[in-house]
Amino acid sequence: MKIYEITFSPTGGTKKVADKLATELSDKIIHIDLTNRDEDFGKYSLTNNDTVIIAVPSYSGRVPATAAERISKISGNGAKAIIVCVYGNRAYEDTLVELQDIVKQAGFTVISAIAGIAEHSIVHKYATNRPDNDDYEHLRDFAKQIGDKLNRNDFSTPRIPGNRPYRKADNAGVVPRARRSCNKCGTCAAQCPVGAIDMNNPKKVDKKLCISCMRCVTQCPHQARKINGVLLAIVNMMLKKACSIRKECELYI
Repeated sequence: MKIYEITFSPTGGTKKVADKLATELSDKIIHIDLTNRDEDFGKYSLTNNDTVIIAVPSYSGRVPATAAERISKISGNGAKAIIVCVYGNRAYEDTLVELQDIVKQAGFTVISAIAGIAEHSIVHKYATNRPDNDDYEHLRDFAKQIGDKLNRNDFSTPRIPGNRPYRKADNAGVVPRARRSCNKCGTCAAQCPVGAIDMNNPKKVDKKLCISCMRCVTQCPHQARKINGVLLAIVNMMLKKACSIRKECELYI
């Protein structure tokens, strides 16, 4: 079975979860990277014989608007979709149900949903090194259950948790800055999913465009971008209570 793996994964955590699911389901995987701002997503048109994994991170309990916009350009044409949201051990709230609606509007048929865990993209002390071996065991079991459902030609949509209307979308407002060690190589600007960093002067960031995805921090080859220490401490305190207890992966099938 061929699998399309469609991911928005600025820092790599979401892709780790999607990769595990995909490799457990198939050895023929076609990758579509939603973080690539130069890609023409409208060129992708699937069929009702195709199976896809559509994976996004949860940003304050919602689907990132950038990911939603790019998914909506893909023609699902009845392709069977396994939707996945990945969060940093706080909560995913309305992310899955919103992703269900986005994917359905694009013409996909949702047959299962998964909430996975990955290291928090801003405060790395939460869900450190996740997904871990226990997570991968869960994902392996989930993939088996989903594969069995597909083999039965059961394309029913499970009940997926979340609220409509969705919770209000929040902007984290955490904008990484270049340190003195920045040599203006331009890697961060080239890799930014929304083009918020000036190509000619990477120390210049458009705060209105920045989605606080932290891709520039992880992609910088010189570790020259960081978050203001005071702001990071505030975010840490806000997350402490909700993130301190380990959450586990969940399957809706």
